[in-house]
Amino acid sequence: MKKTLFDKVWDAHVVETITNGPQILYIDKHLIHEVTSPQAFNELKQRQIPIFRPQQIVATADHNTPTVNQHLPIKDELSRNQLEQLSKNCAENNITLYQLGHQYNGIVHVMAPELGITQPGMTMVCGDSHTSTHGAFGAIAFGIGTSQVAQVFASQCLLLKKPKSLRVTVDGQLKKGVLPKDVILYIISKLGTNSGTGYFCEYAGEVFETMSMEGRMTVCNMSIEMGARGGMIAPDQTTFDYLQGREFAPKGKAFENKVSYWKTLPTDSGATFDKEYRFDAEDIEPMVTYGTNPGMGIKISETIPIETTSSDKKSLDYMNFEAGESLIGKPINYVFIGSCTNSRIEDFRVAAEFIKGKQKAQNVTAWLVPGSRQVEAQIQDEGLQQIFEDAGFELRQPGCSACLAMNEDKIPNGEYCVSTSNRNFEGRQGPGSRTILASPLVAAATAIEGKIIDIRKQLN
Repeated sequence: MKKTLFDKVWDAHVVETITNGPQILYIDKHLIHEVTSPQAFNELKQRQIPIFRPQQIVATADHNTPTVNQHLPIKDELSRNQLEQLSKNCAENNITLYQLGHQYNGIVHVMAPELGITQPGMTMVCGDSHTSTHGAFGAIAFGIGTSQVAQVFASQCLLLKKPKSLRVTVDGQLKKGVLPKDVILYIISKLGTNSGTGYFCEYAGEVFETMSMEGRMTVCNMSIEMGARGGMIAPDQTTFDYLQGREFAPKGKAFENKVSYWKTLPTDSGATFDKEYRFDAEDIEPMVTYGTNPGMGIKISETIPIETTSSDKKSLDYMNFEAGESLIGKPINYVFIGSCTNSRIEDFRVAAEFIKGKQKAQNVTAWLVPGSRQVEAQIQDEGLQQIFEDAGFELRQPGCSACLAMNEDKIPNGEYCVSTSNRNFEGRQGPGSRTILASPLVAAATAIEGKIIDIRKQLN
C-alpha cells in the first residue's frame, strides 16, 4: 500500500488502536516552557503520578522572558514566578532545562531544531500551537493543551484520532524578494484560515525542495494559521546536512544509520491525500496582511479587497484601513523582526544585507529579537550586530518578545507594527496594537523607509 510521509511516521508510533475509536500514539519528544506546564505538573503531583520518561522532555524559558538585562532579577512578578516554578518543577522531576542565561536557552521552536533535538520521523509535542515548526524535518509535531501535557508526562503517549491528509504543492521558481514567509502568507490568503482544519498538511514541490531548513521551518510554523493540525516537509539532503554535527544529533555510524531510515520516509509515488492544492511560484509576490487574521493578506502590489463581509469590515475598522486601499506608502512607527516564525540566523542575514550602509527612519522603533542564545552569538560573530546598531536598530536578547507581548515588549495602542511574527489578532502585540505580518525583508525595508514600500523596486 502506498503511504504518505504522515502515514509512515504516524503508523510507526501507534501503540494500540481502540476498536472504532482513537489510537494511542507514542511521543518521542516532549518540549515544555513556563506558560503551559505548571498546571500539568500540579495535576500529576496531586494524583501522585510520577513523570514517566523525564529523559524524553526538554524545557526552556521563552514566553515571559525579558529581552533586556536578562542577567538581572526579573521585574514582572508573574513572569518571575512562572520561571521560578519551571526551574523548581524541572529540578524535582529530573528534566533538562535551558533556563534564562543558559547557552542553549531560546524560543522552544528555535533552540530544539538548532540543537539537533528535532529529527525526521519523530513525534513531537509541546503545549504551544506553533510546535508544527518541527514538521520541517519530516516529523509529526503539533501543539497540545495542558491536560494533554499531563497525559504525556504520565504515559509518554496521547489518545488521538488520526487526522486526515492534505498536500499543498508549489512548483516553479520564486521571484526576487519573495521569501518563505511570503509563500505561506500567500497560501493562507488563497485557502483561508480554516482550510486545514482536521488535516495534517504536507508541503511538496520545487519551491520547498530548494528551500533552506530555516525557510521550511517558517512555512511549517504557520500551518496552524490555516487551521491545520500541523505541517510537514519530507526530509532530504538539505535536512541531513543541517542536522549533521549538531549537539544532540546522532554521530558517526549512528548518524549514517539514521539517514538510511530517514530516506525511506518521503511520500510514496502514487500515495493519495484526502485533499490537494497546487500553486505556481510565479504568482507569489512579497505579501502583507491588512486585517486581523493571517488569511487577510495581499500581494504588495494589490489593494485591500472591495468585497468585504461584516467580519472583514470590523477588521478594517480596527486597523483603520479602507477597502480598495493600497498599503504602499502607509507610515509605520514600529518594526519587529523575531518570533518562532522568523528569528533564525537566515532571517537576520536577509535583514542585514538590506540594511547595510543605510539608516533607520527617525519615526521608527525597530526591535530585532534573536530566537536563541546561539542565534544571538551568530549575529555577533558574523558582524551583523554592528550593521544593525550603525543603522539605528535595537538588537535585544532572545525570547518570544513582541510576538505576543507577554513581557514588556508591547506595541502602543493605535500604533502599526510591521512584524515577522505569525498572528495579527486584535491586541496580539499589545492592547490596541495593529499588526501587519510580513517577511524579514519587507520589515527591514519598512524600518529604513518609515513606511511600507514595494521592496521589488529596490531590488531591481
